[in-house]
Amino acid sequence: MKLWWNGTIIDETEAVIPITDHGFLYGIGLFETFRTYGGGKPFLLERHIERLRAGCEELRIAYAPDADAVRTAVAETLRANGLSDGYVRWSVSAGAAPLGLPSAAGYAAPNVAILTKPLPAGEAQPKELHLLALPRSGPEGGAVRRKSFHYMNNILGKWELAERTSSPLAEGLFADGQGILVEGIVSNVFWAREGTLFTPSIATGCLPGITRDVVVELARASGLSVVEGRFDWEAIARADEAFVTNSVQEVVPVSALFDAEGIERRRWTAWLIADRLREAYRGRASEEGAREA
Repeated sequence: MKLWWNGTIIDETEAVIPITDHGFLYGIGLFETFRTYGGGKPFLLERHIERLRAGCEELRIAYAPDADAVRTAVAETLRANGLSDGYVRWSVSAGAAPLGLPSAAGYAAPNVAILTKPLPAGEAQPKELHLLALPRSGPEGGAVRRKSFHYMNNILGKWELAERTSSPLAEGLFADGQGILVEGIVSNVFWAREGTLFTPSIATGCLPGITRDVVVELARASGLSVVEGRFDWEAIARADEAFVTNSVQEVVPVSALFDAEGIERRRWTAWLIADRLREAYRGRASEEGAREA
């Protein structure tokens, strides 16, 4: 694999960081994942930039991303890997600093990487959603969860899910220590009941997902009532339909809901709202790509 590393396209085996990079030592770093459409055009890039910029400011990493520079770097990385469109991971690590916790000055020389890989083939298939026994950790910093290198909770959740099922369509559902639903391992979660759309609020500690925000906007623009709040397991168990979102898989229906004991509690075969929002989301991606072209 070829990657963009601090301004240069190199082979993955050539990419090295100092042992004193605080991304390695202490997990001080942030990343964004997104996909491109229409021949390498990143969708909703400005929103990803703003989320990353806010995280860098909080972690005192001196990095101010420029949209045009990121678009160029993504295009170069896709081209180097023989891809017209792809999955993109954009990572900013704190950079080298003295051993020990950092001074209040923060980090002046971050390391920046852009990696790409092919998009999954075909239409994303409906997911099985499994409630995890492992509770969701709280945000590492302030009130908002950052998309940071601190990923242990997600990995442990993924391992719990793998021990429960071998289905490639499985996604784990985190609740907090009080049983309040938060998010999926790599997704935000939505469900609908009697024409109203529900999703956990940012106050639960879920990631403020870019696709999540756009789906909320599209739903409200279409006349749907959207409620963001604190909900327990029974709220989703009584739903008429459910779906998950992320920036790569877009809007994916949920076909079955399992509790923490592995018992199937609901099964859905029709997703009127999810299908409508998926088409609206893709329409917006096409419109944005046409404007960029």
